Amino acid sequence: MFDIHEELKKLPRKPGVYLMKNEDGLIIYVGKALNLANRVRQYFQSPSGHTPKVRGMTPHIREFEYVVTDNEVEALILECNLIKKHNPKYNVMLKDDKAYPYIKLTVNEAYPRVLLARRHDRDKAKYFGPYTSAGDIRESLDLIRKIWPLRSCMRKLPHEIGKGRPCLNHHIGGCKAPCAGLINESDYNKIVDEVLRFLSGKHETVKKRLADEMWEASENLEFERAAELRDRLSALETLLEKQKADTASGEDADVIAFARAHDEALFQVFFIRAGKIVGREHFMVNHVDDLSRQEVMTAFIKQFYAEAAFIPRELILENGIDDKDVITRWLAAMKGANVTVNTPQRGEKRELAELASKNAILTLEQFGEHIKREKARTDRALEEIKSALGLPAAIDRIEAYDISNIQGYESVGSMVAFENGKPKNSDYRKFKIKGVIGPDDYASMEETIGRRFNRYTAGDVMFAKLPDILFIDGGRGQVHAAEKAIAALNVKIPVCGMVKDDKHRTRGLWFQENEISLPTASEGFKLITRIQDEVHRFAVEYHRKLRADAQTHSLLDDINGIGPARRKALMRRFKSIENIRKADLSELEQADGMNKKAAEAVYRYFRQYTASR
Repeated sequence: MFDIHEELKKLPRKPGVYLMKNEDGLIIYVGKALNLANRVRQYFQSPSGHTPKVRGMTPHIREFEYVVTDNEVEALILECNLIKKHNPKYNVMLKDDKAYPYIKLTVNEAYPRVLLARRHDRDKAKYFGPYTSAGDIRESLDLIRKIWPLRSCMRKLPHEIGKGRPCLNHHIGGCKAPCAGLINESDYNKIVDEVLRFLSGKHETVKKRLADEMWEASENLEFERAAELRDRLSALETLLEKQKADTASGEDADVIAFARAHDEALFQVFFIRAGKIVGREHFMVNHVDDLSRQEVMTAFIKQFYAEAAFIPRELILENGIDDKDVITRWLAAMKGANVTVNTPQRGEKRELAELASKNAILTLEQFGEHIKREKARTDRALEEIKSALGLPAAIDRIEAYDISNIQGYESVGSMVAFENGKPKNSDYRKFKIKGVIGPDDYASMEETIGRRFNRYTAGDVMFAKLPDILFIDGGRGQVHAAEKAIAALNVKIPVCGMVKDDKHRTRGLWFQENEISLPTASEGFKLITRIQDEVHRFAVEYHRKLRADAQTHSLLDDINGIGPARRKALMRRFKSIENIRKADLSELEQADGMNKKAAEAVYRYFRQYTASR
């Protein structure tokens, strides 16, 4: 039994992070402190000085954990990571349901490429962004590739140099064909360095270099080269036309302001690179009720820059933040250079902050009604389902399950999670059925549910959240199988089936031995349909992947001399088994790691395989 008052006495007077847990062991709040003993004790003292949010949280705290760190910066980093990992109920949360696009320069590979990326991976590539829209990035990438002819293929260089002819992109002037050895790595990297300088905001340097080379080529009567440079310079001017707004400083900065309504706030961020406003984006955060503007801004800064691809030299904020010195040191450590955090009161920077603020207000007004309508529809849908099933408590979290197989082959179970009526992709889970032979959906469902809640009872943090209700894709049989699985683990959660008609469309719900119908035009019925479609999609996708993997294994791994490395190389080069079957000997030899003997083995195998069929 966790005795809070006894554990409070053991708290060290050191910096660190604390985690508050509820009666189910679920983390509901993560915070950091310069002095853990002083900070954590405040939650259990007189509530008169607490905010309404803290007063609402403390009755649910049943235990806490803490991690001691060497300093406040380490505590801040750990706090950011834990909030991202656990999504605690009472923390301010930056919503990340949109994938903001970046420009990615793959300097982590030989002969780098420039491309659009939907997320910022920790892969040592260079990322620039986030940007306003994928459409704008694609247009910019087309111009960048016109100016700097970098490769866009997926070939593994330098291993595949000379193993194929240059592609069409080379013949139309869009690539220097490093795959054919037509440019060495040193010269290619000079082009990469120039792209890197441009994306880093050093536009004028790049323009001057192109102009100087153009005039030099012209004076040397190299008119074809001069014309090529002229076209590249013109494309560069077109690209720079997209970035007309200037600031006086010429530095990199992010300008941040927000507007709030109820429990949500909309942040507007202007991205300034080399003195030019290159884009803007808005971000939503929730759980901001009863927090000061400083607290809301602080939470956003910590979560946003913990994941940002680029940290500018300066943050220009509409209002101040808590822990400014700690956050400044943290940002500087990540950037590897000094970073300043300013809240200007006058001058051009103040005008920029006010401009961001006005845009935040306008954007919130623009999207506010839409957000309200969406929330009202979702609330109505959940209330309609609760009422139809006669449930005593509100539905916050739904987990839905489905089984997919073909005559028992490669059976899989899928789990999707919806919170407050919205899919929570990070909580989706897949289960490959291990203990069932043949097409037995009931037994497969029992195994899937049993494995999910076994992980919960074992204390697995990946399965720590309990749903308010289980939705099963199926009727009485599937529901009984799920109920049997959770009863064996002494877990008490209502189980409801999602029934389909003869045309595989959602018909109604199976609950407590009765079929329950909802009006097809109701929000509740529409939400159930979305959940059923989503869990089915997720199951089928996983099943198709396993079937494809099994097919690849049966046809390639049975060939003498073809191990995992060569199998992967063949699939990378030819993309499909059918293309490998059609390939001739010389094409097979060109795959990475293949030799004549291995190529002949593959060639013979597929000729024999085709003949036998």
